[in-house]
Amino acid sequence: MNGLPASLLELIRRTSAEIPDDVQRAILAALEKEKKNTIAEDAFKIIQKNIELAKQKSQPICQDTGSVLFYVDCPPGFDQIGFAETAREAVTLATRKGYLRQNSVDSITGKNDGTNVGPGAPTFHFHQHRAPAVQVRLILKGGGCENVGAQYSLPSEKLHAERDLDGCRKVILDAVLQAQGKGCGPGVLGVCIGGDRATGYELSKTQFLRRLDDRNPIPELDQLEQDILNTANELGIGPMGFGGRTTLLGVKICAANRVPASYFVSISYMCWAYRRMGVTLDAEGRIANWLG
Repeated sequence: MNGLPASLLELIRRTSAEIPDDVQRAILAALEKEKKNTIAEDAFKIIQKNIELAKQKSQPICQDTGSVLFYVDCPPGFDQIGFAETAREAVTLATRKGYLRQNSVDSITGKNDGTNVGPGAPTFHFHQHRAPAVQVRLILKGGGCENVGAQYSLPSEKLHAERDLDGCRKVILDAVLQAQGKGCGPGVLGVCIGGDRATGYELSKTQFLRRLDDRNPIPELDQLEQDILNTANELGIGPMGFGGRTTLLGVKICAANRVPASYFVSISYMCWAYRRMGVTLDAEGRIANWLG
C-alpha cells in the first residue's frame, strides 16, 4: 500500500483542522438559539471564528490536539502490524509539520519526545469485516473533555438511581451537571450502558463515530438520547459554563451485555472541537472517498 503514508498524513491534517459538516451545522444552529448580546452568543461566535480560521490556515482547531484514536475496519488478512507502523510514522510527521501539537508525554518521567508516539499512543482499534474495503476513521480527543468523563455503578443510593433506564438517565445528567461547562462545552456525550469497566469506556467512545444528526435504531435508546439532550439544555449551564441554552450538542448511547453482578454506565465527553474524519482506502492505500 504505497499510498498509505500520504493518505494517513492527509487524514490527520484534515481531522485536526476541519470540523465535520454535521458538527458545523449543529454549532451554527446553537448560535441562532442563544439570546442576543449574551456571553453565550459571544462564546459561540468565537468558536465559529476559530473553526473558520483553522480551516483557512490548515492549522489545529485546538492547541490540545488530544489523544490520537484510529478505528480501522478491514478484511481478513489485512496487515495490521504494517498499518500501525505506517500510522506511527504519519503521526510523527504530522507532529513535525504542526498538524498535531507535541502533547504526548511519558507517564513516568513526564518527558515529551515531540513525536506523539509511545506506549499506547496512538491507539488502534482494528475490526475485521467480510467486505474487501478498508475504512479508517480518526478521532482526536482532547484532554480537557477526557477529564470530565465519568463512570457510574448502579444502583446509586446518592442519586436514587436504580438499575434501569431511568437510573441511567439520572447518572448521565449528573455527569453533565458535574462538568459545569468544563471540557470546553458545549459537549457531546458518548455513553455505554453495561459492559465491564474497560469495555464500557471503549464502547462509549465509539459513539463519537456516529453523526450528530443520526437517530438510534433502538427505540428505547433513541428516546433516552433525545430526553437527555433536551433536559441538559434546560439546565442553563451553556457554552463554556457561561450560561445559555446549549449545554450539549448531542447524546449518543449504546448498550452492551453485562454480568448480573455489575451495572456500569460509562460516559465519555467530547468538546465542541469534535474532530472526527474517515476515509475508504483503495488497494494501494490511496484515499478513495471521505466518510461522513
